[in-house]
Amino acid sequence: MGALKYKDFVATLEYSDADDVFYGKILGINDLILFEGSSTDELKSAFKEAVEDYLELCEEVGKDPYKSFKGSFNVRIPTDLHKKIFFRAQRTGVSLNQYIKKVLEKDIEQSAEGCC
Repeated sequence: MGALKYKDFVATLEYSDADDVFYGKILGINDLILFEGSSTDELKSAFKEAVEDYLELCEEVGKDPYKSFKGSFNVRIPTDLHKKIFFRAQRTGVSLNQYIKKVLEKDIEQSAEGCC
């Protein structure tokens, strides 16, 4: 699986061997927008066109094109991992929330996708 970026939009990419086509899905929006192409150039072009069409539609109906994120989410982990993370946070002198935020920020900064 790969990804494409255009403006502030990111899309996941897949390939269907059965259909012999590349296809993608735009992430971070409240709607389902899919696109496809038989080559990478067609796929990139279809992605850009899908983004532009979506932005135009959102403007026409007065809708924010981006999904809103409230800054909190639930994560389910094994109890022993929860305990280890809690004690690690305590040893570093921060709250569990601060520790997890710090670890996630570090991971994103080190990843190739940190630019999103």
